[in-house]
Amino acid sequence: MATPEERIAELGLTLPQVAAPVASYVPAVRSGSHVYVSGQLPFVEGALPATGKVGTDVTPEAAKELAALCALNAIAAVRAEVGDLANVVRVVKVGGFVASAPDFTGHPGVINGASDLLAAVFGDAGVHARAAVGVAALPLDSPVEVDMIVEVV
Repeated sequence: MATPEERIAELGLTLPQVAAPVASYVPAVRSGSHVYVSGQLPFVEGALPATGKVGTDVTPEAAKELAALCALNAIAAVRAEVGDLANVVRVVKVGGFVASAPDFTGHPGVINGASDLLAAVFGDAGVHARAAVGVAALPLDSPVEVDMIVEVV
C-alpha cells in the first residue's frame, strides 16, 4: 500500500515549502493527537496564480483547482508539524471558504477540489466532515482558502 507521500508523487504533485503566514499566526499547531492547520491560500512558489471572485473573475473549474492547491499547502503544513504524513490517522474536518459573486452558489463544488485531493492522498482516512462557505473577500484577494483538522499518532 502506498504512503501518502508516494500517492502525492503518483498524482504528479510535489509538496511545497510551507507558506509563510500573511498575518500574526502559525501555519499549524499540534495539540494532543490533532493538528489544526490555519487557513491556506493557493500559493504556488509564493504567489497566487489567480485572484478575484468566483463566478465573475474566476471560473468554478479554476477555483476547484485552486482549492486543491490550498489542500496541498495544508498537507505541507501537517508534514512540517509531524514529520511524516504516515502519522496521519484521519483528516477530521475541512473548512472551505470561497470569495464569490453574490449570486454564486456552487461553493461545495469548488471545495470538492480540496476534498478530492485529500481523499486521493490519504485514502479512506482522507474522507472528512466539511463546511463550504461563501464570503465577500479573502486575504490578498484570493478566490479560495482552506483550513483543516487532522488526527495524528
